[in-house]
Amino acid sequence: MAAGEQIHVQTWDCYKGQVLVDADLTKVIDDAQVNPATGPIYVEGAEPGDTLAVTIIDIKTEARGAARFAAGEGQLHQKAKGPYGTFFDVANGVIKMNEKVSFPISPMLGVIGVAPASGSILTMPAGKHGGNLDNNMNKIGSTIYLPVKHSGALLGIGDMHASMGDGEICGTGVEIGGDVLIEVNVIKSITTDFPVTETADSWITHGVAVDDIQEAMTLACEEAAGLLVNHWGFTYEDAFIFLSVACDLGIAQNVHPCEGTVIAKVRVPKISACPKPFKI
Repeated sequence: MAAGEQIHVQTWDCYKGQVLVDADLTKVIDDAQVNPATGPIYVEGAEPGDTLAVTIIDIKTEARGAARFAAGEGQLHQKAKGPYGTFFDVANGVIKMNEKVSFPISPMLGVIGVAPASGSILTMPAGKHGGNLDNNMNKIGSTIYLPVKHSGALLGIGDMHASMGDGEICGTGVEIGGDVLIEVNVIKSITTDFPVTETADSWITHGVAVDDIQEAMTLACEEAAGLLVNHWGFTYEDAFIFLSVACDLGIAQNVHPCEGTVIAKVRVPKISACPKPFKI
């Protein structure tokens, strides 16, 4: 695709069609099929050292989603009896869990990334390339900035959720397929170590670790401080204080014990001193 172009991307749910009927909610699924990403999408003009800017214009979900957890998985695995799951009906901006529980739809993308610097990588973990970031701020209206490591960037998108809470506590959001409209642009000669998300009022850094959420939180803070210092002229000490008094440290995903990674995030408000993640 050409830089500046808008395209529609169709995505599977994270199960790749393995969870369709009630019996599927508790069966053992093929993990090798989990988290399929549509791609790779070659973006003309994207070269190593550039940044790929992917703006989510719209997300249209299918009408039915699912959430489930396996035995021994998620934050409450010692008390919640798995395997267990439920289906959700999605219509008219509302997600219906059961006759008593309904809540607003808040669609987002769990997986968005580019080819890593070397070799290949599964779509289950996150990293400097993006991948399974599971940041619920990667939603309609947001722009995700990804560091380009190969010609064309080789963008992949998947793991749509009709809704997902911070932390993804049981291991899933409302997993669902659908159609995503994106616009992709290339920012030349500007790059970042980890992906950065920009919303209408904030920009958000990510930190990723294998299983240590404290390490992930530290990395997310370091990324935010680095952008404040390198692009907006903060001293490191002032950046440290600003992060503490005006910014928010949170957990994007902490599904453990579980295969994959844990992801922390730092939300930086857009103010005149730092209106975007990068000074371009």
